[in-house]
Amino acid sequence: MNAQMTFKRYELKYMLTRGQAALLKDAMQGHMALDAFGHSTIRNLYLDTDSFRLARRSIEKPLYKEKLRIRAYGRAGEGDEVFVELKKKFESVVYKRRLTLPNRAVMEALRRGEPLPAEGQIAREIEAFRGFYGETLLPRVFLSYEREAYRPTDGQDFRLTLDENILWRADRLDLGTGCYGAALLGPDQVLMELKTPGGIPLWMVRFLSGNRIRKISFSKYGTAYRQLMGADDVMGGRRYA
Repeated sequence: MNAQMTFKRYELKYMLTRGQAALLKDAMQGHMALDAFGHSTIRNLYLDTDSFRLARRSIEKPLYKEKLRIRAYGRAGEGDEVFVELKKKFESVVYKRRLTLPNRAVMEALRRGEPLPAEGQIAREIEAFRGFYGETLLPRVFLSYEREAYRPTDGQDFRLTLDENILWRADRLDLGTGCYGAALLGPDQVLMELKTPGGIPLWMVRFLSGNRIRKISFSKYGTAYRQLMGADDVMGGRRYA
């Protein structure tokens, strides 16, 4: 039986230096603790059409955009469970639908062009998405990163993640493989994401203001697509998508 989950929240992104990330961890003392995943190596397969329609849409920064990916926290063998995630963003609000299914079952369904072995509203939404984009909607990019994930110690619905060593490639599209590929960030960069249903805690507002850290627009998959097309220089962190 597959597990299904739905999320609705704002996702705010900031680019930190490693020095700023160290200061942040000091500022988090008493406010945040590592969540159930703690430190993990996240592997993703992003699905797209053969013309990369979804990636091109993402970097246009529209009011509404969507993507479909398969995610594993660590190396996923054929029998391991993975997350199939339909992610939609409208006017800065992120809506995410998630199914938990065996890796082999997901990959076989994609390869054969068959429905995923799941039932329910989320499964229907994912199949409608696949049907809309057609039979060429397949894994196109492998994207991995090292993540530290934090939750508040007071039980509030607020999450903070720090991503480093973000790598992508367009070959060996398998969640059971090692992590290697082209880098999206410079050696001194750490991507911070704040995930919240509403406001940001006062201590975090003070940290951002005191260190002059501003919100950015950054799409991991969109930036990987720019590199794939040779259209951007993101290795030194000079531009964001």
